[in-house]
Amino acid sequence: MSGTVSRGRAAAGLVVVLAAAAAAAWGAGVFSAAASSAAEGQGAAPPATAAVTRQDIAATTPVNATLGYAGSYPVRGQGGGTLTWLPPAGQVISQGQALYETGNGSPVVLLYGSVPAWRTLDEGVTGADVTQLNHDLVALGDADSTDISARGWNYFSPETRAGVQKLQSALGIPSPSGSLPLGQAVFEPEAIRVSQVTGSLGGPASGPVLTATSDQHVVTVPLDASQQSEVRAGDRVTVTLPDGTTTPGVVSAVGEVATTSGSGPGATTTIPVEVTLTDPKAAGTLDQAPVTVNITTATARHALVVPVAALLAQAAGGYAVEVAGAGNARHLVPVTTGIFDDADGLVQVTGALTPGQRVVVPAT
Repeated sequence: MSGTVSRGRAAAGLVVVLAAAAAAAWGAGVFSAAASSAAEGQGAAPPATAAVTRQDIAATTPVNATLGYAGSYPVRGQGGGTLTWLPPAGQVISQGQALYETGNGSPVVLLYGSVPAWRTLDEGVTGADVTQLNHDLVALGDADSTDISARGWNYFSPETRAGVQKLQSALGIPSPSGSLPLGQAVFEPEAIRVSQVTGSLGGPASGPVLTATSDQHVVTVPLDASQQSEVRAGDRVTVTLPDGTTTPGVVSAVGEVATTSGSGPGATTTIPVEVTLTDPKAAGTLDQAPVTVNITTATARHALVVPVAALLAQAAGGYAVEVAGAGNARHLVPVTTGIFDDADGLVQVTGALTPGQRVVVPAT
């Protein structure tokens, strides 16, 4: 009986000694949270990482814009007669093609030039309107530049007359005269796209007949006036089309006159910015379509760059990244952020980092 009691007391004493030892060990940090995590992490998969790189980086700002055709202006008839054929809206008409017809199928031809038709052109006359006519005839293959220049580009020569006769024959004019009566040609700076037919069949072939635009697409951006200094002509941009595809473009013009819409706190002040598509065919026949233009607002060359997802907000403020080393060792490195590239999910950083190091990013 006494032996049993002695063994029980000894066991109880052993428990007390072990408990005291465990408490001492915990106080000494043997069973700390870090040690416990390390034990649990043994054999765990390595974290997802991304390399620190040195590269150029740019910040872009997406803005809403409208894709349409450049310009809008009336095409005016200068002759008499009655309209008997008109082109449909959306048709593109180029140099040497008929704009509309009058009377018994008499075509009025589009020629290129900045001086509007204002008189009958015939042999012996000179002037800027004759110069542009001669250039048209050469461009169309109806006259030879050597023959024209020998007489003078601003002179309506016999060679000019022969060229006009060829043009009139190609248009189907019976008995081509070689002279160009007022009303038989309309001069515009370039090919046109018919946006609206303002004349009517049976109506007069004088005054506004068509409303036209350029045949080239343009993107119009109502840019917030506060961003005017960030955009310059020649800047490269990307344009997101309605179907989600992107195409490159170039800023072709930055307006200087601001427009304010709305009133009070909701008022917005914008300036017009025009963007020309690098590939004119990318937009097809879209007109007045909503698009998004990604404008570059800041750039940095040879910057240290990490994924935005690698940034860790610190309780004391600022950011750090977690660098993964050999044996799954990790340590935090404070960084200062610079340019954010939202399109590619990257950020410029400065700190004790070198290209090639791996930073931890959330697993996806």
